[in-house]
Amino acid sequence: MRRGVNALIDSLLLQRGHLFHWTPVFLALGIGWYFSLRFEPPLWVLWTACALGVAGLLTCRRFGILAGPAACGLALVLIGLALAGARAHQVAGPLLTFRYYGPIEGRIVKIDRSASDALRLTLDQVVLERMAPKRTPLRVRVSLHGRTAFVPVPGAVVMTTGHLSAPNGPVEPGGFDFRRNAWFQRIGAVGYTRVPVVTLAPPGGALPVFAARMALSGHVRDALPGETGAFAAAIMTGDRSGIGQDTLQALRDSNLAHLLAISGLHMGLLAGFLFATLRLMFLMVPPLALRWPIKKFAALGALAGAAGYLVLSGGNIATERAFIMVAVALIAITLDRRALTLRAVAMAALLVLGLWPEALLGPGFQMSFAATTALVAVFAMMRNLPEGWRAPRWLAPVLALFLSSFVAGAATAPIGMAHFNQISHFGLVANLLSVPLMGLLVMPAAVVAALLMPFGLDWIGLWPMQLGLRWILWVAHAVAGADGSVGQVAAPVQPVLPLLASGALFVILWQGRARLFGAVPMIVAVVLWQQSARPLVLISEDGGLVGVMTAAGRALSRSSGAGFVAGNWLENDGDGVAQAQAAARWPRQDGQGIATYDLAGFRLVHVQGKRALKAFAGCDKDDIVVSSTPLAAPLPCLTFDPAKLSQTGATAMYAHPDGLRLRSVSDVTGHRLWHGAPKSPPKAQYVLIRPTSLP
Repeated sequence: MRRGVNALIDSLLLQRGHLFHWTPVFLALGIGWYFSLRFEPPLWVLWTACALGVAGLLTCRRFGILAGPAACGLALVLIGLALAGARAHQVAGPLLTFRYYGPIEGRIVKIDRSASDALRLTLDQVVLERMAPKRTPLRVRVSLHGRTAFVPVPGAVVMTTGHLSAPNGPVEPGGFDFRRNAWFQRIGAVGYTRVPVVTLAPPGGALPVFAARMALSGHVRDALPGETGAFAAAIMTGDRSGIGQDTLQALRDSNLAHLLAISGLHMGLLAGFLFATLRLMFLMVPPLALRWPIKKFAALGALAGAAGYLVLSGGNIATERAFIMVAVALIAITLDRRALTLRAVAMAALLVLGLWPEALLGPGFQMSFAATTALVAVFAMMRNLPEGWRAPRWLAPVLALFLSSFVAGAATAPIGMAHFNQISHFGLVANLLSVPLMGLLVMPAAVVAALLMPFGLDWIGLWPMQLGLRWILWVAHAVAGADGSVGQVAAPVQPVLPLLASGALFVILWQGRARLFGAVPMIVAVVLWQQSARPLVLISEDGGLVGVMTAAGRALSRSSGAGFVAGNWLENDGDGVAQAQAAARWPRQDGQGIATYDLAGFRLVHVQGKRALKAFAGCDKDDIVVSSTPLAAPLPCLTFDPAKLSQTGATAMYAHPDGLRLRSVSDVTGHRLWHGAPKSPPKAQYVLIRPTSLP
């Protein structure tokens, strides 16, 4: 009898989806476990984890009502570990191990813009001078600096002469790992060129989808010149190469940047418009409407349209993630299930994490699923409200718009603050003024323009689309330009986001009053964030820049150069000043490339360049010397030069009662596949240095 009751309860739990809701959470724990390791697990460990995880899933229901879910959760963690490791090995390719200058040849597979607004090409089928194919990176990314009239053609084979090097690591310990991000894009080298790019061979029919995307993007920009046309091309094809940095910054500062990327909002709006339009068309044919399940037909038609949008937009991970979420909802309609449920969100998360485990670490995945989960949970709760608590029917659409914007903004705000170090104070207002127009005018007009384009009548859709986008851009610039529109936020320590996510998920997914315990990790996360201490000293990985935290903010040793590193440091500090302003905080610079700063008990000296190194008079035992040029002879003080920093990566120093505590990038990341040689993982070295005790 007892066994039968346990089996019945277990079955009911599974059918109601209470356990299924947790499956992506446990899978994400395993993926996060893999990426948090300081060493690369051997292949036999990954195979063992996979085998144990599959065996655990097949047998966990035999363990009873308490042990069964625990066994399933552990099995999913092991499978997540194995999936992430398998994906990392699947995308493996050679990394450039030295600074290369010479001819670069390859086929254009991606066109975008760098942070400095330079046109940037991603090339495959790479050929580098005097480099064997097995050592040549699978892909390289080259920024086109200087004045050039080159117009890239998708699929064309091009050649230039430029500088290449391996993708950079984090700019500080615990920072964003650019090498890891490039690894999963199969980019083994990045660089730039200042000379013209020459086309060696036309596309010849290669990459037809990419060519069609860029042709459509060019047609839209020609029809709608200026930033409006670039915006229209971005939401129709995913091509953002025509958008200027001022517009991008205004969209970010107004919290409207999500309207630019093809995400769940665009995919959902397009699918919803197609679904409603097709269903209305079917209803206008009585024999069809009375005899056939037109709702399911409309869902299948919308699914086909969303798939076409996926292909047309380039099929990047963010768009594929959005398509999976929309596809799950539409398939649920065809199966007579409710489309927007936590079960559908869990299914979409499982598919995304199973296909691209690395997406877990990106802000796109985190913000997308945070917003979707929160919206589904809140609107499910509202469906269960008593009749007297519900808003009048005429007020429901307005309330739903406000509530959805507020809930999505609240759910994604901590993630955006942690990743981008800023918060838009008027973002809710900007979204309330823009998102309805995107759904009611811009996306329907884009669909009409795409359908009429083969007949030369796309202007019918592009004209109203232009009006809507002009309004959105005006709102973005107006909100971004308002006083106090953007607040700067210091970067949190690494445990903060996992604690916030785990607490929020526990509150949403757990059944009963015990869900309130989910507030505990969220409170701990907030306290940790408030108490997060920024490094007293930061040293870049090439020794070219040093930053010291002062009462007025971080002081930088250089007013120009190393701008990418300087910008990231200041952003992570929650400091909105420019590099030149931060450099003005540095008290002592002799004008010959030697910058000196007096710390408590130490003298920090930054020697910049070969000429400054020749003029450098030496150091005392309690000095700390950072040189951007390799040191020829050992010094009696603690030194950092490119040779040493190439082994440790960027280094931070934290204040300690006994002196300074050192922590490098290698202390945090260890050695992984995307770090290249050497293969043996370095040991973590949390070195404490004291005055008069330096080597």
